Amino acid sequence: MESLKQILSNRPANKISYSKHEFQDFGYRLAEQLNDFEHKSLYIKLARDSERNLLLDALDFVKGAHAKKPARLFMWKLRDLREQSKSKPKS
Repeated sequence: MESLKQILSNRPANKISYSKHEFQDFGYRLAEQLNDFEHKSLYIKLARDSERNLLLDALDFVKGAHAKKPARLFMWKLRDLREQSKSKPKS
Protein backbone atom coordinates (compact mmCIF):
# COMPACT_ATOMS: atom_id res chain seq x y z
CA MET A 1 0.00 0.00 0.00
CA GLU A 2 1.33 3.40 -0.97
CA SER A 3 1.87 6.07 1.60
CA LEU A 4 0.11 9.42 1.33
CA LYS A 5 3.39 11.09 0.40
CA GLN A 6 3.88 8.71 -2.56
CA ILE A 7 0.33 9.21 -3.79
CA LEU A 8 0.62 13.00 -3.68
CA SER A 9 4.04 12.99 -5.32
CA ASN A 10 2.69 10.91 -8.26
CA ARG A 11 -0.12 13.40 -8.95
CA PRO A 12 0.83 16.38 -11.16
CA ALA A 13 0.99 19.63 -9.18
CA ASN A 14 -1.08 21.67 -11.63
CA LYS A 15 -4.00 19.24 -11.51
CA ILE A 16 -4.70 19.24 -7.77
CA SER A 17 -8.40 19.60 -7.05
CA TYR A 18 -9.82 21.15 -3.90
CA SER A 19 -13.32 19.82 -3.58
CA LYS A 20 -15.78 20.48 -0.80
CA HIS A 21 -18.30 17.83 -1.89
CA GLU A 22 -17.91 14.29 -3.15
CA PHE A 23 -19.69 14.96 -6.44
CA GLN A 24 -17.18 17.74 -7.21
CA ASP A 25 -14.31 15.31 -6.81
CA PHE A 26 -16.07 12.68 -8.91
CA GLY A 27 -16.76 15.22 -11.68
CA TYR A 28 -13.14 16.34 -11.62
CA ARG A 29 -11.97 12.72 -11.87
CA LEU A 30 -14.31 12.21 -14.83
CA ALA A 31 -12.77 15.20 -16.59
CA GLU A 32 -9.32 13.86 -15.77
CA GLN A 33 -10.02 10.36 -17.11
CA LEU A 34 -11.64 11.76 -20.26
CA ASN A 35 -8.80 14.26 -20.68
CA ASP A 36 -11.30 17.12 -20.98
CA PHE A 37 -10.39 19.72 -18.34
CA GLU A 38 -11.91 22.45 -20.48
CA HIS A 39 -15.38 21.13 -19.59
CA LYS A 40 -14.79 20.02 -16.00
CA SER A 41 -17.75 22.09 -14.75
CA LEU A 42 -20.00 20.03 -17.05
CA TYR A 43 -18.75 16.79 -15.50
CA ILE A 44 -19.24 18.19 -12.00
CA LYS A 45 -22.83 19.08 -12.90
CA LEU A 46 -23.37 15.61 -14.36
CA ALA A 47 -21.95 14.04 -11.20
CA ARG A 48 -24.34 16.10 -9.10
CA ASP A 49 -27.49 15.58 -11.16
CA SER A 50 -27.13 12.20 -12.90
CA GLU A 51 -27.34 8.67 -11.64
CA ARG A 52 -23.89 7.44 -10.68
CA ASN A 53 -24.36 4.00 -12.25
CA LEU A 54 -25.08 5.58 -15.66
CA LEU A 55 -21.94 7.71 -15.44
CA LEU A 56 -19.81 4.74 -14.45
CA ASP A 57 -21.26 2.55 -17.21
CA ALA A 58 -20.55 5.24 -19.81
CA LEU A 59 -17.01 5.68 -18.47
CA ASP A 60 -16.36 1.93 -18.60
CA PHE A 61 -17.60 1.88 -22.19
CA VAL A 62 -15.19 4.67 -23.14
CA LYS A 63 -12.22 3.03 -21.42
CA GLY A 64 -12.79 -0.16 -23.38
CA ALA A 65 -13.20 1.64 -26.70
CA HIS A 66 -9.81 3.44 -26.88
CA ALA A 67 -11.45 6.35 -28.73
CA LYS A 68 -9.68 9.36 -30.22
CA LYS A 69 -12.27 11.66 -28.62
CA PRO A 70 -13.27 9.96 -25.37
CA ALA A 71 -15.34 12.91 -24.07
CA ARG A 72 -17.56 12.86 -27.15
CA LEU A 73 -18.03 9.10 -26.92
CA PHE A 74 -18.80 9.42 -23.20
CA MET A 75 -21.58 11.95 -23.83
CA TRP A 76 -23.05 9.81 -26.62
CA LYS A 77 -23.06 6.69 -24.45
CA LEU A 78 -24.53 8.56 -21.49
CA ARG A 79 -27.40 9.81 -23.65
CA ASP A 80 -27.91 6.27 -24.99
CA LEU A 81 -27.99 4.81 -21.46
CA ARG A 82 -30.48 7.45 -20.31
CA GLU A 83 -32.79 6.63 -23.23
CA GLN A 84 -32.55 2.93 -22.45
CA SER A 85 -33.39 3.48 -18.78
CA LYS A 86 -36.43 5.61 -19.71
CA SER A 87 -37.78 3.04 -22.17
CA LYS A 88 -37.25 0.12 -19.78
CA PRO A 89 -40.55 -0.83 -18.12
CA LYS A 90 -40.47 -0.44 -14.34
CA SER A 91 -41.63 -3.43 -12.35
